[in-house]
Amino acid sequence: MKLHPSRAGVRLGRKLAAVWLRERGVTCERADDALQVVAELAANAALHGRVPGRGFLLALRLTDADRVLRVEVTDTRTEAVPTSTPQAPPTDGESGRGLLIVAASADRWGVAEGPVPRKTVWAELDLVREDPAAPGGLPDTDGTAPAPAPPVPEADPVG
Repeated sequence: MKLHPSRAGVRLGRKLAAVWLRERGVTCERADDALQVVAELAANAALHGRVPGRGFLLALRLTDADRVLRVEVTDTRTEAVPTSTPQAPPTDGESGRGLLIVAASADRWGVAEGPVPRKTVWAELDLVREDPAAPGGLPDTDGTAPAPAPPVPEADPVG
């Protein structure tokens, strides 16, 4: 989907990604990680990849028999290519943590250049659970839905 390189475009991308994930049954904690990755990559494209008159592209796809979610954000600022080892910003810095968050949330990420004049920053999240009895996530290999997670108890009101 093509989005406007603005805060509104970033918000819309995150909302559309949430719907896309929900429609495909990705409801586990990895969905939260995926939405964080979408938000960070989209924000980077809107801020650092912005070219007047051009938006950015957001693509989500399930690969490897629906076991891996791939998030791709494409913009047209090829001279602004992120490094594969993001550096921590100064402790008093107000920005510069986006790719650190992506690196912490995703299992893999990287940058693909081209076709000219584009670059794509991508991230992959493994959706398969280590423990098949764990609640949430995609259906088990036998096609049945996993047991729902127990309800979270409400916190006592502070008064």
